[in-house]
Amino acid sequence: MGSPPMIDGAFARWLAARAGQALLGLRAEMGFADAGALRSAGDKVSHDLIRTELAKWRPDDAVLSEEDEGSRLAWAAEVNAEAVSRLTADRVWIIDPLDGTREFSEEGRSDWAVHVALWSRTAPTPHGLVAGAVGLPAQQRVLGTDYPPAYPPATVEAAAPGGRTIRLAASRSRPPVFLTDLAEDVGAHLVPMGSAGAKIAAVVTGEVDAYIHAGGQYEWDSAAPVAVATATGLHASRIDGSALRYNEADPRLPDLLVCREDLASRLLAALQRHSG
Repeated sequence: MGSPPMIDGAFARWLAARAGQALLGLRAEMGFADAGALRSAGDKVSHDLIRTELAKWRPDDAVLSEEDEGSRLAWAAEVNAEAVSRLTADRVWIIDPLDGTREFSEEGRSDWAVHVALWSRTAPTPHGLVAGAVGLPAQQRVLGTDYPPAYPPATVEAAAPGGRTIRLAASRSRPPVFLTDLAEDVGAHLVPMGSAGAKIAAVVTGEVDAYIHAGGQYEWDSAAPVAVATATGLHASRIDGSALRYNEADPRLPDLLVCREDLASRLLAALQRHSG
């Protein structure tokens, strides 16, 4: 793929695409007989590739990757040098080398992703994300902030005569317990999908209208998809309506709502009724 572009958004796209190609090659090489081994190898191959390229092309930037040792304990900055580095840095790459390892290890599934996002201290938005890309290797596409998809401004009239039902992406394995009641309340249809990246990407591309998660996540699960979603013009927030924030001392970011803007107030009101 040659040398990477120097502009951050294009670089994120290049990096996500490179890691995605490596993961597709690994799938073809190992096959699916040993799912556990394939998942472990996928995490390592993608993490090592991304870390190597960031060290080469962005050596002054800090990194938060799911596969870094102690990443989930990074909030304990007094005992974690990597956390100290990123919390004082001006630029931090937030990486999920393989989002949806379960789906990656299942033959025929394409709902897994590679996440590459850049947080900046000088960003004009509360979430601080200035560039990002979501690689969907098995779908042969990368969604990025450098060329965000154009999202149609049409309004969804759910559960109205002749109107279209809201399509709500849901975890295939760990949907929030209140989600069924919420879907009935707003007249939504649940669409089970794999990784968080694949679900938010489906909102970005208009395949579904919203994604709600409340089962516990970390920053790397949503940083890149949220960067692309907000660049596209979608709403993204915590389920209480507060801003998503990244490169925090505690990397846990347990819940979020990503949806088209015309649905945000309606879904946030329903979340108040059902998520407490």
